[in-house]
Amino acid sequence: MGKLFGTDGIRGVANRELTPEMAFKIGRSGAYLLSQKRNGKNAVFVARDTRVSGPMLECALIAGLTSAGVDVYIAGVTSTPATAWLTRKLDCCGGVMISASHNTYQDNGIKFFNANGFKLADQIEEEIEELYYRQLDNLPRPEAGHVGRVFQENEAEGRYLAYLLSTVPSRLTGLRIVLDCANGAAYRLAPQVFNALGADVIVIHNNPDGININKDCGSTYPETVSRAVRENDAHLGFSFDGDADRVLAVDETGSLVDGDAIMTILAMALQEKGLLRKNTIVSTVMSNLGLEKAAAMHGFNILRTKVGDRYVLEEMLAGGYNLGGEQSGHIILLNHNTTGDGVLTALQLATVLVDKQQPLSRLAASFIRYPQVLVNCRVKASAGWETSVRISQAMADVEKKLADSGRLLVRPSGTEPLIRVMLEGPNEDELHLMASELAEVIKGEMA
Repeated sequence: MGKLFGTDGIRGVANRELTPEMAFKIGRSGAYLLSQKRNGKNAVFVARDTRVSGPMLECALIAGLTSAGVDVYIAGVTSTPATAWLTRKLDCCGGVMISASHNTYQDNGIKFFNANGFKLADQIEEEIEELYYRQLDNLPRPEAGHVGRVFQENEAEGRYLAYLLSTVPSRLTGLRIVLDCANGAAYRLAPQVFNALGADVIVIHNNPDGININKDCGSTYPETVSRAVRENDAHLGFSFDGDADRVLAVDETGSLVDGDAIMTILAMALQEKGLLRKNTIVSTVMSNLGLEKAAAMHGFNILRTKVGDRYVLEEMLAGGYNLGGEQSGHIILLNHNTTGDGVLTALQLATVLVDKQQPLSRLAASFIRYPQVLVNCRVKASAGWETSVRISQAMADVEKKLADSGRLLVRPSGTEPLIRVMLEGPNEDELHLMASELAEVIKGEMA
């Protein structure tokens, strides 16, 4: 990753790290590059989530885009996956979502999409950064009638709603569903989708005020929707994050059904219809060992990537796969959209319940979660840990103890001086002991 872009766009504290001045310059740099590479209209689609800083950054970003001669279609509040889909459908040369996803309201972010609705490749982000950091801004400044124009897309979310409804053949009549909208981008869209399909919908956290996005709700607080499902005797519940590109579910008992379990259920449903391409799910190294065990039991394959839905997507595109995602609930259904889509995933999962006439708890039983222990080892610097003989030997000892019944993953943090140790296996107490012993070796070697 570069100086500005992380694994999911640019992100920081709004008006301190991510300022209007920065959004303006990013808008100019992005507009120039996207318009040069365009295979559609000389226009960019722009949307945001519900954060109080959204309009501020939106105005600055639009000023930068239009100053470079690019038109802007503005949708206001809508989800990240809707932004990706509408960028493509409106034949724009790119799209931008202003959001910090599951972060608290103080943060905000800027995510770019290319003309096909995919997140930008690392190389393109690096080119935008190079333009951004130039001391002299010599990018075009068209004048008079060549300045970019702004068009309000009032029907944008309605168009995406209609598309979502077209992806399922079944109605959801008889299902009582709780939706936790995280006071975020899905606060209108998610209830409209499920109401339109005849579900009995109970909505919580759908009154955004600019500062309550993700506050004690949404996918980082699944206990909230779990409690609501039990209180309302619902069949299941869904919990979205702030920009609605991910979702976690809970079953009728209030038990969590995370991204790994959701992928297992969807893979089996697609497999039965002959629609799971190459009989494969793409997941990250953080997906639970239970996913591999479920795959082996039900006859499909697992491919693992680095952490980050962008890497999942890269592998899916390279290999021609149509289902992938993360434990955190970023699920990519490439037959339908180009990015993780919480509302779409929830809709597809609810449809499986209707088709199977089974409760979510029974469907989720195909996935058995293994205990997972994570220890963060703070070090002076993480570089060079792979060449330590002591660390290598300690890792080998752990892997020998785990044998075929567990898994060890050691990886450096991409943002902090940390080395993360993750163990999975059937005995949680033993995992804690092994993780602690390995962490001591790592900290001793990298002090």
